[in-house]
Amino acid sequence: MSPNLPDVVLWSIPAFVLLTVVEIVSYRFHPDEEAAGYETKDAATSIGMGLGSLVFDLLWKIPIVAVYTAVYELTPLRVPVLWWTIPLMLLAQDFFYYWSHRGHHVIRILWACHVVHHSSRKFNLSTALRQPWTSLTVWPFYVPLIALGVHPAALAFCSSVNLVYQFWIHTERIDKLPRFFEFVFNTPSHHRVHHASQGSYLDRNFGGILIVWDRLFRSFVPETDRPVFGLTKNIDTYNPLKVATHEYVAIAKDLKAAASWRERGGRLFRGPGWSPAPQGEAQRQEPVAEGAA
Repeated sequence: MSPNLPDVVLWSIPAFVLLTVVEIVSYRFHPDEEAAGYETKDAATSIGMGLGSLVFDLLWKIPIVAVYTAVYELTPLRVPVLWWTIPLMLLAQDFFYYWSHRGHHVIRILWACHVVHHSSRKFNLSTALRQPWTSLTVWPFYVPLIALGVHPAALAFCSSVNLVYQFWIHTERIDKLPRFFEFVFNTPSHHRVHHASQGSYLDRNFGGILIVWDRLFRSFVPETDRPVFGLTKNIDTYNPLKVATHEYVAIAKDLKAAASWRERGGRLFRGPGWSPAPQGEAQRQEPVAEGAA
């Protein structure tokens, strides 16, 4: 029987709206010249991407639920939904979220989905709503949880809690919080680093609710310099369709121009900035590789 759990995202929408209005008003009456702030077209694009993601997520949910249900029915394990198991499931979901998030930064075909969320040069609460339309790439990371006996509905609940938590950390209006909180939890300071485009900040602070995963797996960087938000190569468009698909288009062009299947594999599964070494450089490096072997 499916556990009866609330729709956390739906219940949080009024809070999303209220907090966003409060942040906009705060910029109006207490402007910060260094902060990215709000820009009407950018915020409208973020909201449009968020609304579109709700529609597409309903479509992707059909095959994902089918796979999860099949795995759940095949496993003999069962995790009951009780007051003390829910925190454990939240902890486990946050752990797998870390690896999903990290994977979506270091594997280009996955980055093509996640890049949408990083495509704004602003960093405010509306940026949290800038969600991808191709989130079908996320589900494999959570199959182990289903195989361990977590009901798909319980996983959906935990994922929703994680998503809702991350809304408030998309802001420049909150400075660093008390040391203990900064050490354990993801905060606006940590997440500003994650959205920054400076080299020292790239691909850091992947945590959802907890930042301890980044500390454990050496992907944590504290906020020191003021972040510059956006991509290393910004896309300069407010068209939601282009925002949603621009990296897939770039991948298609690179695959068409690739000189070998090895290069095509690299274009898909290596990092977003990967490109093959020039032929002359590759030939010079071959004796070194043979000697090392």
